[in-house]
Amino acid sequence: MMTMSRASPPAPTSVWPMNAVAKLSPDAEPAACLADFGVGGRVVRLEEEDVVFSQGGPADAVFYVQKGQVQLTVVSNAGKEAVLGIASEGEFVGFSCLAGARVYFKTATAMTDCELLRIDRDVMKRALQRNGALAALFVGTLLLQNIRAEADLVDQLLNSCEKRLARALLLLAHIGNEATPATVTLKISQETLAKMIGTTRSRVNAFMNKFRDSGFVDYGTEGLHVHRSLLNVVLR
Repeated sequence: MMTMSRASPPAPTSVWPMNAVAKLSPDAEPAACLADFGVGGRVVRLEEEDVVFSQGGPADAVFYVQKGQVQLTVVSNAGKEAVLGIASEGEFVGFSCLAGARVYFKTATAMTDCELLRIDRDVMKRALQRNGALAALFVGTLLLQNIRAEADLVDQLLNSCEKRLARALLLLAHIGNEATPATVTLKISQETLAKMIGTTRSRVNAFMNKFRDSGFVDYGTEGLHVHRSLLNVVLR
């Protein structure tokens, strides 16, 4: 009588969704594409470190990132701050207001010079009700965010600080997508990276030095250069 052996489950580190967010068509201008969906908004231009919206502030609008990057953070009652993620071009932030939230649960801050399309909550609600394509985009966004949150939790609980740092850098650089260049320049502080992966700045500095010595990253006048070879740290 033959017996069937049960295959070993894949290692947790195989969880690797790249920047799991739904985006508008890359062939269309964002403002024009949203206008086609019946969504009108106001363009907001921000400089680095300007606040888009604050935790506890009135949740009255959704923001679509047209240019730049936005950092999302939360602060506990004890004053401890955590970085929840970074939104890049083609992503929405602040849409908890569409689910009935009256205040924002996070703070969104411009990491670079940014251009965002601010869409009033009621305008976005009406557009979602009237346009099935736009509603489908948002459903896709929520599903992908859930996948990303699960992967982040697995990463936080089961992977080493070194692998968490490598994964964070690769996600920020969008490396893993075929269209992404082999080397991407980032502007992000080691303090922010430490908050993202739940460790200290000194440990981040030690790992960054190790990555640099291995040729996975290097520093230039415009910022941190992340090379595709850093994938070896996550996948090995």
